[in-house]
Amino acid sequence: MDRIPVAVLGATGSVGQRFVQLLDQHPWFEVRALTGSPRSQGRTYREACRWVLETPMPDWARTKVIQPSDPELLGTRLVFSALPSRAAKEVEPMFAQTGVLVCSNASAYRDEPEVPILLPEINPEHTGLLAVQQQVRGWNGAIVTNANCTSTGTSIALKALHDAFGVQKVFLVSMQAISGAGYPGVPALDIVDNVIPYIGGEELKVEWESRKILGAFRDGAVEPAAFVISAHTNRVAVRDGHTVCLSLAFEKPWTLAAAYKALAGYQACPAARDLPSAPRPVIVVREEADRPQPYLDRMTGRGMTTVVGRLRPDPLFDLKLVVLSHNTIRGAAGGSIYNAEYLVSQGWLEGRPAV
Repeated sequence: MDRIPVAVLGATGSVGQRFVQLLDQHPWFEVRALTGSPRSQGRTYREACRWVLETPMPDWARTKVIQPSDPELLGTRLVFSALPSRAAKEVEPMFAQTGVLVCSNASAYRDEPEVPILLPEINPEHTGLLAVQQQVRGWNGAIVTNANCTSTGTSIALKALHDAFGVQKVFLVSMQAISGAGYPGVPALDIVDNVIPYIGGEELKVEWESRKILGAFRDGAVEPAAFVISAHTNRVAVRDGHTVCLSLAFEKPWTLAAAYKALAGYQACPAARDLPSAPRPVIVVREEADRPQPYLDRMTGRGMTTVVGRLRPDPLFDLKLVVLSHNTIRGAAGGSIYNAEYLVSQGWLEGRPAV
């Protein structure tokens, strides 16, 4: 099929660069425009962007001139937003009002009841909120968000176990990579030889987002999952890959063997399973005593697969385990691209679902 023209909003930042990297030669999408702040506008992407990723800047991106985030100038029906939250709050509705589908990495609209936090492998039915969103806000387009980068891997692991045993309580400790702070991120004198046990606003996001993501979609709304989460979030000296230690209490009887089976056997719904960015498999279970590790496991499934390990009984609750997810791929740009693929496959780019 002809590739769909798209734009990347906030393309010069670290997540914007991931969008550019992952959209390079994408089979469905072609980047027609890149936007940036006023200080970048009018310059080429090569001039405006300090490229920090491990692969070279794509040739097609080098000469693109940075434009303002203006829907009338860009002329695309689909945009990916890597804007900071404050800018996203103002800019993203401008696009949605004019009929554009916004796949956003920003947190600005995640807590709005009619805006889905979409992870196609676990809550594809939440796209039902788009019709509600359009009706409530009078938009022809829509905003769809991906989850916070820590909530992403956590929610995927919880989904498999919640379906099997009914999660009741969650105690969570995160060790979050420095790339999650953007570029230039955390000063070296703060993070080298150190752990920073505070990330502003992060614990609150983690404690409610997974409940919305795993909530039931009924009568045009999402009813949050009934379990409770207590989170401690920490910044550690790892480049990419968020590690989360979970302790879980269940409602139903469980065994270690059944937990392994629930995680390793988890699959996305058929409509989300074969999309270009779909994680294959959704979850990998490592049985080694010292895995998962960010350095060894973060690129599993091209960075889209959630990796879990160290499953063992918890003396306070029931089960404890370790979860690893690539924060700037599955937890950011890759997640938004996967969302867009699912929405396009369901007909939302034309303003209505195909099924």
